[in-house]
Amino acid sequence: MESRCQLALFRFLFVLGLLLLSAVSTLVQAERSTDRREVPRLTIDGAIGPATADYIVRGVAAAAENGAPMILIQMDTPGGLDTSMREIIRAIVNAPFPVVTYVSPSGARAASAGAFILTASHVAAMAPGTNVGAASPVQIGAPGLPPASDPKDGSGDKPKDGTSTPQKPASTSEAKALNDAIAYIRSLAEMRGRNAEWAEAAVRDAASLSAQAALDQKVIDLIARDDADLLAQLHGRAVKIGGGEVRLDTQAVALANVDPNWRTRLLVAITNPNIALILMMIGAYGLLFEFMNPGALYPGTIGVICLLVGLYALSALPVNYAGIALIILGMALMAAEAFAPSFGILGIGGLIAFAIGATIMFDTDVPQFRVTLPVLGAVAVASLGATLLTMRLALQSRHKRVATGREQMVGTVARVLDWEGQGGHVQIHGERWRAASTVEFRSGQSVRVIDVQGLTLMVEPPA
Repeated sequence: MESRCQLALFRFLFVLGLLLLSAVSTLVQAERSTDRREVPRLTIDGAIGPATADYIVRGVAAAAENGAPMILIQMDTPGGLDTSMREIIRAIVNAPFPVVTYVSPSGARAASAGAFILTASHVAAMAPGTNVGAASPVQIGAPGLPPASDPKDGSGDKPKDGTSTPQKPASTSEAKALNDAIAYIRSLAEMRGRNAEWAEAAVRDAASLSAQAALDQKVIDLIARDDADLLAQLHGRAVKIGGGEVRLDTQAVALANVDPNWRTRLLVAITNPNIALILMMIGAYGLLFEFMNPGALYPGTIGVICLLVGLYALSALPVNYAGIALIILGMALMAAEAFAPSFGILGIGGLIAFAIGATIMFDTDVPQFRVTLPVLGAVAVASLGATLLTMRLALQSRHKRVATGREQMVGTVARVLDWEGQGGHVQIHGERWRAASTVEFRSGQSVRVIDVQGLTLMVEPPA
């Protein structure tokens, strides 16, 4: 009896120990999770466009809702659209927490729009082997034009800092864009206490710097080899947020990658100018086929969906309205070729208008947001094929025998149903017609129609 009691007590103590161990483990894990705060890491890799802006803006808003202590933007970009860049900068400037932008990995760059974003960030960091700059908004001047200064008098020499000689804007619009960009990047640099003179040179002269040179000239705040080195250097740094100051605590911080959601991935796809152009063409041809064959439903349904998605993509991209007008004119002329065959005049004219419109449709100097020549050529060839097919059908129909109307009846063979004197009735195409002739026929005999007078067929014996 005593041994049984000891065994039961041992079992009770063993279970109690397991429960206590489990509780302690849970508390330790909770304490670790509490101590190890997560910092969202957003990634900009490639050209900056509407999808990138949506991804960053939503990421900053989500981090603010979740109470994140800071946010990290890892960047490698050749530049992008001005409107998208400004959306990102507004989100960074108005963020309730520090935003750290890190140009990484080695070999990455923060060019053009990327230089603006790096300058606007609360903390600007770069990895070794990266570069920043070349932030001119438009191409100033044209290839082959002489520089603004005369090299003979020595004024065309390069400045001592290695930047190129500034050139005068070729037009008033370029001058306005240049001055606006200079004022914008200077205001951002002055707000963050960085080198505003170099920031202006990056826009005016397309100046660029390596990571070490950027640190020496106070363009950035630090150089970090990797994430661990970055977090170590950020710890204890004072950052101004609004009217106050925040001291970063990155000792117990874990970086959490924020991947683009389905909305961002869809926006990336449809805001590709090549995809937008193809969607517009599918939509136009879908509606055209639906009008040519009412009730087919499939071409019309697919065409409307593609056209609406394409129009949404155009609304998010910088477009040239002259290019859109030429594309619409080209589509209208190609559609007119199908309904009023002109043996290629309308179709070829529409194809030329469409090709020119697609070339100038996107008003941007960013190569990633222009229609590529292979896609333009493929769309043009497809449109040319549709035009040639329409021309072929028109020529074939011109040489074919008439299949409907009064002209179709002439020459057709009919069968006599009944006949009396110089008139009777015949059957043709399953219909009963009154017939007349100078020749008398008998029932069942075949006759040939030679004329149609009102509702009476003039017939004669078949040849």
